[in-house]
Amino acid sequence: MLDSEPDAVLGPFSSPDAHVTPWASALAVLGEAQVFWLSTVRPDGRPHVTPLLATWSLGGMCFTTGDQERKARNLANNPHCVLTTGTNALTGVDVVIEGVASAVDDRSERERAVTDFERKYGAHLTSPEGTWYRLGEAVIAGAVRLFRVAPTVGFAFGKLPTSSQTRYTWPSR
Repeated sequence: MLDSEPDAVLGPFSSPDAHVTPWASALAVLGEAQVFWLSTVRPDGRPHVTPLLATWSLGGMCFTTGDQERKARNLANNPHCVLTTGTNALTGVDVVIEGVASAVDDRSERERAVTDFERKYGAHLTSPEGTWYRLGEAVIAGAVRLFRVAPTVGFAFGKLPTSSQTRYTWPSR
């Protein structure tokens, strides 16, 4: 698992005065975002989209789910998926990460990812009053599945005042 910096190029639908969004800026958006939208494909080909918590960890986007949830069943059939986040406004930056999801089975990797989740979401995961209190313990124990999306391509969509479309590609792994 590499945590390499992707190549970045400005897309053809950008404003004439647009610039590439540096990967560090896209990572900052991923780090600040609290809600992500995961898109998977059902076995019959229909799309499935659901909001969830996610964090950049282990060189990719990580999220959790139960074994019998629709997203886990979809990924067992087709591991290709997309995670999207950004702003609900005409300004700012939206980020899309496309890739292949796989379950994280190594306990030390699950522990590292839980540390990243807890750093990002804080009391929501660590306080007895938190909505997802003890989720970290369940992930480490393997009672809740942790998935890592190895990115293949990503996009940063800069919005007003200057529209930009930055495409990120990672070296083959």
